[in-house]
This record gives sequence, C-alpha cells and structure tokens, in this order.
Amino acid sequence: MNRDLIIFVKNPVLGRAKTRLAASIGDEAALKAYLQLLSYTKQVVDELDVQKSVWYSSEPEANDLWNIGNYFKKKQQGKDLGKKMSYAFESTFRENQADAVVIIGSDCAELKPEHLNEAFEVLRSTDVVLGPAKDGGYYLLGMRQFVPELFNAIAWSTSDVAKQTLDAAEKKELSYKLLEELSDVDTEEDWKKVKHRLPKL
Repeated sequence: MNRDLIIFVKNPVLGRAKTRLAASIGDEAALKAYLQLLSYTKQVVDELDVQKSVWYSSEPEANDLWNIGNYFKKKQQGKDLGKKMSYAFESTFRENQADAVVIIGSDCAELKPEHLNEAFEVLRSTDVVLGPAKDGGYYLLGMRQFVPELFNAIAWSTSDVAKQTLDAAEKKELSYKLLEELSDVDTEEDWKKVKHRLPKL
C-alpha cells in the first residue's frame, strides 16, 4: 500500500507567521511560536513509515529542519487554501501512484503519531478520514482517491469548513470516519495552553 503524507507549512518569515497570534503577542514572539510548532510537527511525523512531502507557502527553504529525514520539498500552487490542497492531493496521487494520501498543517500542538497511524489505518477500508478541529475546521484530511469536490465551494477560514467537507463527501456517497477533535493554535489563549509542551529553540 503506497501511503503519502502531505505537510502544509508557511515559510517562517517575520510578520507573516501566525498573524492572528502576532496581533496579541507581537511578530517576533509569534514567529518563535511558529518555529516551535514546526519543530513539534516534525517530531510527530519523523518516525512515520510513509512517503512525506513538505509543501511551502512560497519557495521551499534551502536549508531548514526538513533537510533532516526523507522529506520531499514542494511549493503550494493555487489562489486559495482549497485550490492549494486540491493541487497537492491530485499531484501526489498522480505522481506517486498513492493508495492513500493524508494532509496535515503545522498548527496543531495536540497532534500525535497515533492520530496519523489511525488515519492511514482507517483509509484501508474507508474513503475519507477527517480530523476535526475545535474551531470548525480540520487538522487532518485523508482519502483513498482524489476527490476534487471536497475542496470546492468551501467557506475557508470559517467554522463551517469541516461540516461542508463532510457534506461534500456525503453528496459523493463516500464513506468517512472522524478522528478525535483537537485544537489548532490560532490565538494567545490557544498558545498558552500548549506552549509548555513544545520543543525549546
């Protein structure tokens, strides 16, 4: 079974990383927080026995933490989050002849290897797996074949993202399973809850 993990990241640039968090704690502190989240995400996925690719919001960094380990570096393509994710899924299925593809971001400090292993196990017998976030979005999405409809007509960055994605799956008569609900780090309150558990820089 060819299994692929897509990791969406933002290039860690001062003033552009974690802008909602930066509004409360400042640009420099927000950048440091994001670098800690990136390090945590890498720890979670390092030991996973699947093919892994890191998709950057702009040009891939030449020398960063993803140089260590077997990570392919790619650039996100598309005008909005939906188109970017759709492109990443479509190209991964096509280029790698993947049987299961899962995408995660780099904002979830509650994500554990067990969630990823469970997602790939679910995809042995289920069309779609989704890890819902407490803000109404999702921290993980996986599928056994490329389904572009899961990215169409979604109100991105709203509390309806997960619901609309599952509605699209139901409309396509796809089977799906939900993982444990987790929190992303978007606000200062989110950050205070998890920062003590993240790698020190």
